[in-house]
Amino acid sequence: MPDYIPGGDAEFGAWLTNFVTYANANLVALGLVAGDMTPVTNAQTTWNSAYPAHVTASQNAQSARQAKDGARSGVETAVRPLVRRLQASSSVSDAGRAALGITVPDPGGAPVGPPTTTRPVVTIECGQRLQHTVSFTDEATPTRKAKPAGVLGAEIWVNILPAGQPTPTDPASFNFVALDTRTPYTLDFAGADGGKNANYLLRWVNPTGEKGPWSETATATIGA
Repeated sequence: MPDYIPGGDAEFGAWLTNFVTYANANLVALGLVAGDMTPVTNAQTTWNSAYPAHVTASQNAQSARQAKDGARSGVETAVRPLVRRLQASSSVSDAGRAALGITVPDPGGAPVGPPTTTRPVVTIECGQRLQHTVSFTDEATPTRKAKPAGVLGAEIWVNILPAGQPTPTDPASFNFVALDTRTPYTLDFAGADGGKNANYLLRWVNPTGEKGPWSETATATIGA
């Protein structure tokens, strides 16, 4: 038998308000006295304080994470062209590269090209409220977590739409989330996104910033 108490927090709050309001207005008809409602109203007071605080904290955490990820993306966008210039310069020694913490070329190896042959395979876990865990493997080795040779990590992009909207097909409509070098990646959402669908596209990136092909779109509902 389904539980009469809603699972979603917003729905639960509305249900609780209605329950307390009706019960207090109809104590005699329900065979109750005011004291019967005291434990419920005390608990409601605690809930009415805790729930908005939780929503605010979730929104702040999402905003802070987006700011952090955006700042990191900005750093990487600025530093990669400079590193490519340093790597191509005859003035930079291998000792200098090592001191900078950038790739020291293998004199016996071939240059690393763009990761154009395979794509990430994406799975989404959405058991937690307002949270997704994004896992990815390579389509050539889907049972292993290892990235393809020469790949730094996977770019994660997301497009959030109301439930029922068609799955987006244009990568330009997606927003950058992160460059993740190790699966899985946890993404938190604002309360207003609860019940919507998050659509994901991923692609491999090598150490010089070259991109591989897009994955298939993976879609999961954001738990409210």
